[in-house]
Amino acid sequence: MTRVTPRTRRSEALSRERIVEAAIELLDTVGEDRLTFKVLTERLATGAGAIYWHVANKGELLDAATEAVIAAALTIEPAGSPRADIHAVALALFEAIDEHPWLATQLALQLSRSPSGTVTPRIFESIGRRVSALDVPESTLFTASSALMHYILGAAGQNAANARFLGPDGDRAEFLAAASKAWEALDPEEYPFTRAIAAQMRDHDDREQFLAGIDLILTGIRS
Repeated sequence: MTRVTPRTRRSEALSRERIVEAAIELLDTVGEDRLTFKVLTERLATGAGAIYWHVANKGELLDAATEAVIAAALTIEPAGSPRADIHAVALALFEAIDEHPWLATQLALQLSRSPSGTVTPRIFESIGRRVSALDVPESTLFTASSALMHYILGAAGQNAANARFLGPDGDRAEFLAAASKAWEALDPEEYPFTRAIAAQMRDHDDREQFLAGIDLILTGIRS
């Protein structure tokens, strides 16, 4: 008979994957500030020691949750052309950040604090490989891919911030109508442009606008 040590039983009883999955569920429902190991132990009905066996601290847990969400988002099927593939990658990241309100902040931290970790290279590889397929000169690949990546993450992050501001019960159409009305009331000499596009802001679709921005960047990359 194989002797199972307490250490082995502890590892088998609670996997790192299950801990990360529970952490993502809590991040989505209670937010980053209220995610603690105490709350996590209650969710998993286990002791803190079992969690610390797999995850050293909250920072490592947030990194693992970010990596898991991004890895799942970027598991996409080829769309048929480099442009369509870039749209698919961009929308996958947009949807992931929209679905997980905490993700935008964690991605910003990953890009600045840990560019050599797993998340930044995964995103950069997914975008850069498609940009390379557009026959972009090798000398400009980094700049072109970086510009596209920063637009995707920035625009998606702003959309998520807008959604957080409105909250689950907020009315987007009502909010945009009020903002549009306020823009139209601005001084016409000081804000002629803002007044002119106020109606477009009120009626815009977030995802259509997001993809239009992608196409503007791709047009610049091709030229």
